[in-house]
Amino acid sequence: MTTPVPHSERRSQPTGVAPTLSVIVPVYNSTAYLRQCLAALAASDYHDFDVWVVDDGSTEPIAPLVATYGFRYLRLEGPGGPARARNHGAAQVPGHYLVFIDADVCVHTDTLKRFAAAFTADPTLDAVVGSYDDTPAASNFLSQYKNLFHHYVHQRHNGTIHSFWSGCGAIRRDLFLAWGGFDARRYQRPAIEDIELGAALSAAGYRITLDRYVVVTHLKRWTLLSLLKADIFDRGIPWVSLMWRMGAMARTLNVTPTQRLSVLLVYGLGLALLGASRWSPAWFGVAGCTLAVLLINQDFYRYMARHRGLWFALRVLPLHWLYFLYCGVCVVWGTCRHYLSGDARLKREGSSA
Repeated sequence: MTTPVPHSERRSQPTGVAPTLSVIVPVYNSTAYLRQCLAALAASDYHDFDVWVVDDGSTEPIAPLVATYGFRYLRLEGPGGPARARNHGAAQVPGHYLVFIDADVCVHTDTLKRFAAAFTADPTLDAVVGSYDDTPAASNFLSQYKNLFHHYVHQRHNGTIHSFWSGCGAIRRDLFLAWGGFDARRYQRPAIEDIELGAALSAAGYRITLDRYVVVTHLKRWTLLSLLKADIFDRGIPWVSLMWRMGAMARTLNVTPTQRLSVLLVYGLGLALLGASRWSPAWFGVAGCTLAVLLINQDFYRYMARHRGLWFALRVLPLHWLYFLYCGVCVVWGTCRHYLSGDARLKREGSSA
């Protein structure tokens, strides 16, 4: 086992000079993941950066692990959520650009270099996000499916986007601080604070791009329960509420016309199946909806087959269609929550003021 090289010994940055990039890693426990995350940052072939680990009230010993790599350590009493932790780090760090990396993510050796190069090549750029790679660390089927789904979506949207991703994203520090950072009051657990910030910045005219060559490896092991919880309660429902608050369908990565049509077709398929038990012509509806969903999403299924084989792609089908089903649930639930929470009233009062 090699001895980690302290970051302070690897950089040639003169003392007192602000680095180009300040990497912020929020963490709550998860020391096994964090160890791999920090090791990957220490192995970067780019050197004009510093790393700040913000401990969100962990009960595990985080500080000694951070000290092993010579990185900076900040602690908050908590947990109060990664939005708060990232905001706290952003207020302390000296870098010109903030790079947010999740504690269960490993950068590639060129990830930070590509972030810096993107801002150097285009000084008018305000933020850049990357993508998970296609080799997630966890080998179980659900983890492979979930991470490949993310990889597929991000790889197809290279260029200008209207969202932000704090799992692997960089932004101008002055802009982030002027905007007030992430909404830590609304989001006190991992949710869509990054999506909301990106959508708001984009609506205000700031430029965000997705660079598909900026990639990281995701370490998280997904289970069906954790997948459903994250997709429904941490993302889907808050996402719908966000769309209502913004007054239009947010133009973010997963909300495309194809996705919306697929949700309608899957529910149409369910209704046709119910009707077919009493009225045999409804089977034509079953066949039609099934074929339509397969055709609309054929590129995604072919992608899965190319990367993991035909048997893997066939097992993806029920999970993907389950995804469309709970997307529909999220639309109804998020809409009801928006109107019952008072956000709709506040929005009306704000627009009439």
